[in-house]
Amino acid sequence: MKLPGRALVLGLARSGQAGALALARRGVPTVGVDRAENLDTGRLAEAGVEIHLGTEEEGLLDDVELLIKSPGVPGESPLAAAARARGIPIWSEIELGFRLLRNPIVGITGTNGKTTTTELLGAMFRAAGTPVAVAGNVGRPLTSLDGAIEKEAWIVCELSSFQLEDVHRLRPRVAVLLNLEPDHLDRHASYDAYRDAKLRIFENQTEADVAVVPRGFGAIPGGADRVEFRADDPLPAEPLIPGEHNRENAAAATAAARAAGIAEDAIAEALRTFPGVEHRLELVAELDGVRFVNDSKATNTAAARRGIAAYAGRPLRLILGGSLKGESFDELAEELPASVRSIDLIGEATEQLAASLGRAGRSFRRSGDLATAVGAAAGDAEPGDVVLLSPACASYDQFRDFEERGEEFRRLVGELW
Repeated sequence: MKLPGRALVLGLARSGQAGALALARRGVPTVGVDRAENLDTGRLAEAGVEIHLGTEEEGLLDDVELLIKSPGVPGESPLAAAARARGIPIWSEIELGFRLLRNPIVGITGTNGKTTTTELLGAMFRAAGTPVAVAGNVGRPLTSLDGAIEKEAWIVCELSSFQLEDVHRLRPRVAVLLNLEPDHLDRHASYDAYRDAKLRIFENQTEADVAVVPRGFGAIPGGADRVEFRADDPLPAEPLIPGEHNRENAAAATAAARAAGIAEDAIAEALRTFPGVEHRLELVAELDGVRFVNDSKATNTAAARRGIAAYAGRPLRLILGGSLKGESFDELAEELPASVRSIDLIGEATEQLAASLGRAGRSFRRSGDLATAVGAAAGDAEPGDVVLLSPACASYDQFRDFEERGEEFRRLVGELW
């Protein structure tokens, strides 16, 4: 790629720092900016990145030829808006990574199941002995792979709507859309805007590429060869991870692996042995016949419905709540199976959840926080029950992120011994 004379990275969390380091490593004069005042930017300073914390002064854009916007930064932020007004190109960290790297990419997006499918697909590549790196929204920034992987290695990259907002030339060799449900409506202006951001994963694909989509899904942009999947597709082995939604994830991963040339025996081995990922229907413990399951990644109602459905055949003690994302809880409340024996509500969403549950005729407790909810659910639970944290909400009211919420659930369950 043609390197800019000067670049600015807006947002210095994990992906922003990786992008800034990649640019500095290539010799690009780079400015790092974040509205937070207390961040560990030692590595950036050592690499020669000019750091500005606690500010978004427009003057920082002087002589800047490219702005890299981190996914957590909304497009309406002052510096991004000023860059747009000046005609300065705005890329996501994913776009930068794509242009720096020349490796074939499998991109995976969708509302739910992205991390599970991404990690499962990575396991399929490894089972085949094919060099692979897993990156993107799953935790490892794409730009951190620059100079760190073999040129022939594949990259399996999880892509969120926030990351896809600012792509321009991104062209995955294989692009996967798992599903689409309303989500992040607090950030996107509408469901249509959210949908459009997701579908950008396909827009630069050509007939040499493959687009993997749910069976019966409507039109998509780009010119890729279209492959469809469904939960009941024949697979070379049944997946180890539970739930119909995970069989659907496995079908999507299988279709993508086949498109990338992975052999059937390697796909089968990964399906039989992949144990799942943290915070996604993660069995934390079984105490006196009661299972405690951490599904903290269920940060929207569609994900929570899938998690609940995975255990619908067993008595459930459900923990719901967290920070709001603009979704209605009515459909979730109406669809709760009769096997749900108790519901504990936590966090900012308590009253909206309570109203929806009340309209659906379901009883509940206002537990307030996770510790109280775990204690109450465990106290009521009987042998054979499942205590399920599947919140249907984001975590930012009481936790840093869904990982911290899931780790706290694990800790609280550990204290029950």
